[in-house]
Amino acid sequence: MKTEDFKLSVGSETGKLKCLLIHSPDSGIGRVAPSKAQDWLFEDILHLDTVRKKEYDYYVKLLLYFLDPGRIKGKLDIVDSEESRREFFKPSKPGFHNSDKVIEFERLLTDILEFPDTCKKLTAAVCAIEGCSYSMQKELINTPAAELSKIFISGYMPGNEMIFPPIPNLIFTRDIGITINNFILLNKPAKKARSRETLLARYIFFNHPLFENYRNNILEIPATIQYFLRPGEEHGEKTTIEGGDVMVVSPDHVLIGCSERTSASGASEAIKLLFERDVVKKVTVVKIPHKRDFMHIDTIFTQIDRRTWVVLGSISSQQKHKGSEPVDYLSEKRNKEKPEIFQFVKGKVDRPRMYTCIEDLLTDISKNDLGCKEEVRFIYSGNNHFPFDVREQWTDSCNLLALKEGVVVGYDRNDRTVDAFKAKGFSVIQAEELVSKLESDELSVDEIQDTLILMPSAELSRARGGFHCMSMPLLREN
Repeated sequence: MKTEDFKLSVGSETGKLKCLLIHSPDSGIGRVAPSKAQDWLFEDILHLDTVRKKEYDYYVKLLLYFLDPGRIKGKLDIVDSEESRREFFKPSKPGFHNSDKVIEFERLLTDILEFPDTCKKLTAAVCAIEGCSYSMQKELINTPAAELSKIFISGYMPGNEMIFPPIPNLIFTRDIGITINNFILLNKPAKKARSRETLLARYIFFNHPLFENYRNNILEIPATIQYFLRPGEEHGEKTTIEGGDVMVVSPDHVLIGCSERTSASGASEAIKLLFERDVVKKVTVVKIPHKRDFMHIDTIFTQIDRRTWVVLGSISSQQKHKGSEPVDYLSEKRNKEKPEIFQFVKGKVDRPRMYTCIEDLLTDISKNDLGCKEEVRFIYSGNNHFPFDVREQWTDSCNLLALKEGVVVGYDRNDRTVDAFKAKGFSVIQAEELVSKLESDELSVDEIQDTLILMPSAELSRARGGFHCMSMPLLREN
């Protein structure tokens, strides 16, 4: 893609998706050791071949049929053949799809490593944070760009020598940055395990020719002033923000979650930046419990269309569970685990508006930000039945990616949530069947409306992230 042809613009969660950044599962995921899984933010070890061939590959195919059909239409037999050795999905291979609409992170990293000056600086930075020797640094600088990008991502030299840890969370590209209108707000991660991927992303956005016209629109969250002087730094609050806690619900309105991964100071600094640079007029902060099972706000709600949202019912003040979990109100915190919601308007930040529950906020967005005249609808995780609501939220029933308004991608294992979609009139189709129908012209992308597309998920869901997490939209239609 020519730099002058590239456009950066995201003003909603559901406008037709035109361009996004992804990263396909790499060999590092297949090398996560059980003893290090939680340190590297994984709950379990995954079977790499299953994740790739039987699950994530369908995601890439689906994205191409919707965003860049010329790259895959009529080629499915070749793509799926044994002879291809999955070259279609691997950026370093001659048969790679090389789409400029479904953009692979590794491809962009390889591009910037072709620039000698950038390669030297990035290699030095990676070696510094990973504690590599100077001789290793010199060896890496002289490594071909395509090979070096794989090393930076997987942590492995040719010959399977491990020189630093993999970064398996890079498949969750939502967290490296978020596009807000024609700006990019860069991630400032909460966990050390994500430091290298954040560094790589920063170098890509500031050095790749694709983003040349938007360099002045890249926003970095500053660290809390002199945080390093605080006694017991590890006990103080650091300034952190991750993309899963940021939602662009309209061109003028952004939601920011305060969560396990995004601190209050991170949200505050983001609000300052967004207002100072005139990016948006309104920011709503949603404070959720700092719990691993919630993690980011996009694990407890996402948007389906302008009047429909999928939500975890247990965080609502309106909903009563069917078959609720018993609560000891003297010792349990469950009865207090409702979001606190504050809305700040530019020029009136000293007078925030408060919402009593998540549905009130989402209803207000649908009606007042998006001009919805119809009744606002909520689809609840697990059909709002305990324990299916929390079981399916754990496997990302609420973490859905909209390909266009009303057409979303989720996991096939969340049966009760699927039933809730059907009850609201949505069609449901398996990704494999849909790909087959798109290839045979039995169905066209334009015909697909109000549909939940189900992706195979036996292994991929165990990585603890859905397709909202596994996407960084760069361009959506208004």
